[in-house]
Amino acid sequence: MFLADDVTLLENYHALCNYGIAHGKIGKIYKEATEVFRYSFGLLGLKLQAYEGLGLSKSSVTKLVASSPQLLVGEIDREFVKLLEQLESIGMQRDWIGGIVSEKNTYNWNRILMFLQFLHHLGLSGQVIVTLIRRHASIISDGSGKTVFLLIGLMVKMGAREREIITMFTQFPCVQIGSFIKNVLQGLQFLVDIEMDPSNIQNLMRNNVLIFGLFKLKKPNSILTTLNVGKRRLCRIIKNDPQELKKYALGLKVIPLPNSGNDERSLMEKKKFLLRLGFAEDSKEMKKALKVFRGKGDELQDRYDFLVKAGFAANDVSNMIKMSPHILNQKIDVLQNKLDFLLNNLGYPLSSLVVFPSYMSYTVGRVKLRFLMYDWLKDREKAKPGLALSSILACSDKMFMKRFVNCHPIGPEVWENFKKRLSTS
Repeated sequence: MFLADDVTLLENYHALCNYGIAHGKIGKIYKEATEVFRYSFGLLGLKLQAYEGLGLSKSSVTKLVASSPQLLVGEIDREFVKLLEQLESIGMQRDWIGGIVSEKNTYNWNRILMFLQFLHHLGLSGQVIVTLIRRHASIISDGSGKTVFLLIGLMVKMGAREREIITMFTQFPCVQIGSFIKNVLQGLQFLVDIEMDPSNIQNLMRNNVLIFGLFKLKKPNSILTTLNVGKRRLCRIIKNDPQELKKYALGLKVIPLPNSGNDERSLMEKKKFLLRLGFAEDSKEMKKALKVFRGKGDELQDRYDFLVKAGFAANDVSNMIKMSPHILNQKIDVLQNKLDFLLNNLGYPLSSLVVFPSYMSYTVGRVKLRFLMYDWLKDREKAKPGLALSSILACSDKMFMKRFVNCHPIGPEVWENFKKRLSTS
């Protein structure tokens, strides 16, 4: 078959070419609106002229058709006509739309119309809307308004009200909307990474969205290291003056903050705590503990007191901390959860932790998985009952597979089933 045999197809192809649509754009029209090439003689030209009749220039029609071939299918697109009428009602020339579309993109005219109507319902005057979309055409051209609706949705989730959304639009910076929301999302992740309280994150994002959208922030670890501060102090700095965020923008040099003395005070508190437990000053045990301890001295004391109240002798807790100081890095509710699981689910006594305090370092999920396998083997007389906690938990994954999983023909299959069960529970 030769193309010349399809007279109707070639006739419509020539109609598009003669109108001014580039050869390279016609393939897209064929893929997205094949029926256009079945039109009878002269009909396609009339459709193109009909769009000019709506107040559009020939160059605008060319761009619009190349980007959204569906405009040529059926009658004149009603949603597109409504959009032109909406633009005209706020004082915009209809042909303006042709200046912001790209032949590389496809547009949802109804969504753009919805966005303009949304701005109107917010209470923005026609003049304000005109100024906004003239300065920031990407607000409606980027994703046909989808991107800006995502931004609005995020603002609403942060608790923003109409007044704050209006302020955002009336003061919108000279940034592409796609870059703006990307910066906002990165800023949100920044606050999460420095462990800011969720309510404070909401307040900051709601009241300072323009700052977050204007700049791409450096990575939190980079800021913390350069400023020589901890996460808590950085949270306080940002809460007290959100404008400080501008100093952390990518490409700017961050100036270290003066030492607040908090680190030195915290270190002294931890030393006093360890001395009360019987650690020798500047001993290897003390240096090891100080290196792994996180949190303030009073937090460590509270966790120590919790273990004593749980039933351990004070001397035993001190020895446990000397053996595994990192167990005090966990919050009290986490310690409570692990103790409950040890006593009520595994059936081991508290005394088992005195010789193996590292149990408190493992997640309940890891412990549960290994003991499911161990109990399964005990039921089949493939493992000795009453094994010490350390025998089951302290070995590496590779060694556990060798000792407890591969010792039974269907052990690997059972092991995988246990893992799947826990991952879905």
